[in-house]
Amino acid sequence: MAKVELKKPVIDEISEVVKGAQGVVLVDYRGLTVEQDTQLRKQLREAGITYKVYKNTMMNFAFKGTDLEALIPHLEGPSAIAVSTEDATAPARVIVKFAKDAPKLELKAGVVEGVLYDAKGIAEVAKIPGREELISRLLGSLQSPVANFARVINQIAEKGGAGEAAPAKEEAAAEEAPAAEAPAEEAPAAEAEAPAEETPAE
Repeated sequence: MAKVELKKPVIDEISEVVKGAQGVVLVDYRGLTVEQDTQLRKQLREAGITYKVYKNTMMNFAFKGTDLEALIPHLEGPSAIAVSTEDATAPARVIVKFAKDAPKLELKAGVVEGVLYDAKGIAEVAKIPGREELISRLLGSLQSPVANFARVINQIAEKGGAGEAAPAKEEAAAEEAPAAEAPAEEAPAAEAEAPAEETPAE
């Protein structure tokens, strides 16, 4: 009973660490130098990722009944978990990148948004851009059409402003033209009155 009581705080701690986790990567850290381990922890911390080393039996208990239960078969040998509650792909990206210069760091498996991935799958997940980068790309793609639309509207407005002067001149010319032609139209009326004189009767 005493052993169970001693284990419970650790199990509760693990449960708290993985609570609400979006992405979890399980690794074997054997072979890393102290300097490499320090650098890995630093990079993970800067990315907002929690990195912990626990006994496999403790993680086994904590993972049961959760989305991380699929990781239990991979709990062999020394194990550490990298957990992110905000960016699902962050643990995979940081660890896979770090492992390129530290091949002794072995990927075991991971769970990303409730889906289990083996080591190869985690390497593929690592290629997915981060949340901030995706948001930045989305905003960029949204702003581009708006900017283009504004540019087109501006060009139309500029062309429209220049084109309004010509119709105004044409209207002015049209108003003046009838005034000049008016005398020419009255001439026939005068000619038509001439035959109206009567011939004197004999």
